[in-house]
Amino acid sequence: MSWPGPENYKFCPVCGGELVERLLKAGEPKRLVCIRCGFVFYIDPKLAVLSLVPYQGGLVMVRRSIEPGYGLWVVPGGFVDAGERVEDAVVRETQEEAGLVVRVVRLLKVHSYRHSRTVVLSYITEYLGGELVAGDEELEARVFGPAEIPWEEIAFSSTRDALKEYLELQGKV
Repeated sequence: MSWPGPENYKFCPVCGGELVERLLKAGEPKRLVCIRCGFVFYIDPKLAVLSLVPYQGGLVMVRRSIEPGYGLWVVPGGFVDAGERVEDAVVRETQEEAGLVVRVVRLLKVHSYRHSRTVVLSYITEYLGGELVAGDEELEARVFGPAEIPWEEIAFSSTRDALKEYLELQGKV
């Protein structure tokens, strides 16, 4: 799934006027500007989080039941809501997607890619409780040992990169 680019936005969210691309500052990309009220519509990135959960000798992964990536594997994660602390989003998404209660141990890495508007923060977490179960946007929840990770069936670059970083950190690659 690709995010809408400037060509997908036609009208100002403030006054309904027409949006046109204009260069506002040398060295920056063109911005969408309302010809009626002057509002500048910045197309900013979305923020998402990933939760690397060491559990029962492996790492927790879930198989998606939604697009993008239907049927493919990811670690628990998702978008951060406006006003939500990123650490709280990690805990929330892990419980929603895998039924597990975790606490954030530390930030592992920040992932950003030219092909995506999403900036992903991957976190190492610690299992505190709950039962491993697939959430309502997942087909399955499982624990994979380092040698069992289904690398060819991973949905997103950020999941693949976070898993590799984690395993390198643990000396398992």
